[in-house]
Amino acid sequence: MPSMASKRDYYEVLGVARTASDREISTSYRKLAVRYHPDANPGDEEAVEKFKEAAEAYEVLSDAEKRQRYDQFGHAGVDGQFGGQPHFHDIEDIFEAFGGIFGDLFGGGGGRRGGGGRRVRRGADVRCDVTLELAEAAKGVTKSVEFTRRARCETCKGSGAKPGTTPQTCRRCGGRGQVMQSMGILSVGVTCPTCRGAGATITDPCEDCRGQGSIAGKVKLEVHIPAGVDDGMRVRLTGEGEPSPDGGPPGDCYCFVTVKKHKLFHRDGDHLILQMPITFTQAALGAKIEIPTLDGKSEIKVPSGTQSGEVFRVRGQGMPDPRGGGKGDLLVQTYIEVPKKLTGKQEKLLRELAELEEAHVTPHRKGFLEKLTEYFTGEES
Repeated sequence: MPSMASKRDYYEVLGVARTASDREISTSYRKLAVRYHPDANPGDEEAVEKFKEAAEAYEVLSDAEKRQRYDQFGHAGVDGQFGGQPHFHDIEDIFEAFGGIFGDLFGGGGGRRGGGGRRVRRGADVRCDVTLELAEAAKGVTKSVEFTRRARCETCKGSGAKPGTTPQTCRRCGGRGQVMQSMGILSVGVTCPTCRGAGATITDPCEDCRGQGSIAGKVKLEVHIPAGVDDGMRVRLTGEGEPSPDGGPPGDCYCFVTVKKHKLFHRDGDHLILQMPITFTQAALGAKIEIPTLDGKSEIKVPSGTQSGEVFRVRGQGMPDPRGGGKGDLLVQTYIEVPKKLTGKQEKLLRELAELEEAHVTPHRKGFLEKLTEYFTGEES
C-alpha cells in the first residue's frame, strides 16, 4: 500500500462527503467494488489497485470508532500509531475480510465459497491467438484455435490424491481454508498458507497429475470473430479457461486477434485508405477511374484539375464497427504518377505542351561529353 503521505483521502476514494451516512458509504463502496472487481477486469493491475484502495477506505469508514479516529487524525489515526489497520496484501485477504458483502455483491451469499465457509477460487484465464486477412476481419469469420488447458485428472477424479487414498483435512485451518491473523486490535481471516485455501492437504499424491488434480493437454475450439475486429482486439470465450482448483467456476479463454497488413488498403479505425496513382492527363482533363474495394470493383470520378494528394470518399466501403454500428468509408488518395519512359510521340507532345506553357525543360539528348564540358567550363556550347 502507498505511504501515508501519498494516500488519497478515504472520502475522496469512495466519492462521498465527510457527512455521508453509513448507507451512503456502503452504497458507494459496492459500486466501486463491482466496477473494479478482478473478475470483471482480468489482467488489469490498475483496476486491482483501485479495488484494494476502495476496500481499505471502506474498512475504515464503515467502522464508527475508526472513522472517528480518521476524522480527527487522518491516516495516522488508523495506520499504526493508534492500534493499526489491516493491510490487504492480495485480493484473497479482501474477500476473506468482507465475505458477507462480497457474497451479496457477486453471486448471492455463498457464491464464492465452498463447504464450511471456505472460499472457492475461479480458474485461471488462458490465451490463444488467431491471425486474419483484412477481408476476413471485414466480413467476420469462424476460426479453429488451439491452446493448452488443464483438464480434470481421470485417474484421481480431480482430487489430486492417489487412488484408494483421500486428501486429509488441513490441521492448521481445520478445513476452513483460512486462518485468523492478528493485526493490531483486529483479527482478520487470511488464506491458510499450509493448504493455500484448499482446506485439505495431500499426503499421497496421484502419480499421473502429481497431486494437481488436473493434467495439461491440447484443446481445439471454434471461435467466431465478429465483423470489423481490429488488430490487437481480443474475443472472450467464457468458461473455456483453466478449471478451478477447488470446485469454483472455470476461467475464460481470451483469443487475441492479429490482422495482416493488406497490399492495397491501410486501415484507420473504421476507414480504409487507398493510395491510387493517376496520370497527368487524367488529373488535368478529368476521368472516371476504376478502383478496388473489399467487395470488388468500383468507380470514382476524378474532376479536371485534380491535384496530387487529393482525397475522394467512397461511403460505406470501409470496415464495419465491431460494436454494431455502421460501416466506415474508403478514402481514395490520388497521386500523379510520372512515367519513367516515354514513346517518341508522347515526348513530342509533351515538348509542344512545354513550349505553349513557356516552360524550361531539359534539351533533348545532349551527349555526355558535351554535358561534361559545360560542367567544367560553366559555358553552354
